[in-house]
Amino acid sequence: MLAHGDALLLVVAALLLDAVIGDPDWLWRRAPHPVVWIGNGIGWLERRLNRESRPGRQRKLAGVITVIVLVSVAILVGGLLTDLLNDNWIGFAIEALIASLLIAQRSLYQHVARVRRAFTEAGLPAARQAVAMIVGRDPEQLDEAGVARATIESTAENFSDGIVAPVFWLALLGLPGLIAYKAINTADSMIGHRSVRYQDFGWAAARLDDLVNLIPARLAGILVALAAPAAGGSIISSLKIMMHDAGKHRSPNAGWPESAMAGALGIAIAGPRVYAEGAVNDPYLNAEGRTAAPDDIGRALRVFVAACVLQAAIYAALALLL
Repeated sequence: MLAHGDALLLVVAALLLDAVIGDPDWLWRRAPHPVVWIGNGIGWLERRLNRESRPGRQRKLAGVITVIVLVSVAILVGGLLTDLLNDNWIGFAIEALIASLLIAQRSLYQHVARVRRAFTEAGLPAARQAVAMIVGRDPEQLDEAGVARATIESTAENFSDGIVAPVFWLALLGLPGLIAYKAINTADSMIGHRSVRYQDFGWAAARLDDLVNLIPARLAGILVALAAPAAGGSIISSLKIMMHDAGKHRSPNAGWPESAMAGALGIAIAGPRVYAEGAVNDPYLNAEGRTAAPDDIGRALRVFVAACVLQAAIYAALALLL
């Protein structure tokens, strides 16, 4: 196994590789992304275990079994890869490259920047199409402020569960922790819904995802607040709004980075919105903030980049100290 300082060095290397390379389209047009493999496994288990003829209790148990199998296989694969690649610097580089594929810094930046660019080049209709790639709500129901708000919320939430959380578990448990986290998070996105089909079967995936994101979400909120000056915001104001409003969110975790981002930008986000499965009437985060505008997407990206740089710097400092 890697020493702890080397594990932190692996984190820094993976972050740098992701920032430089990201998810190259030419590669994933020719080979399935690791998350696609995870998703295929979840789909296979779901089709065989989530039978509509079974009562809710049995479907909940089937969901628990699915999560146990999924996490066990993820840890096994991560452990095998670590053992195979852990003997030299070439193996270390390959391990860092594998880890970088499961971190979403560059890809998230590109998706969010695409919405900002769509506003500039082609207006609201193009921005609606672009935002549909990163949010689950009905884009046709969104005006300019709605698209901006949805994009900024997605930036904050995905910073937490697409970057801070996988990096946290990579630092703590190495490649097995990272792959297990991605398996849990993918399961939550696929089956952790409150729909009739998944409310029982997806219960375990949703609850476990809440648990593994508990610490990373709060770290993400702090990083966003510390990065607030990159958009002309106040660290203290962002932290205050985060502490006051995070609990208003329906998710036990998403409210932390989202309210910190709202405070950093001085805008109100969350609130009432429409998804494919229906409308929700949630309270606003930073309700006294102004209405989001398309220009705020660029400001959110500046906060995002600063928070990513700050996170990498912290892990680099820890790697040198430990």
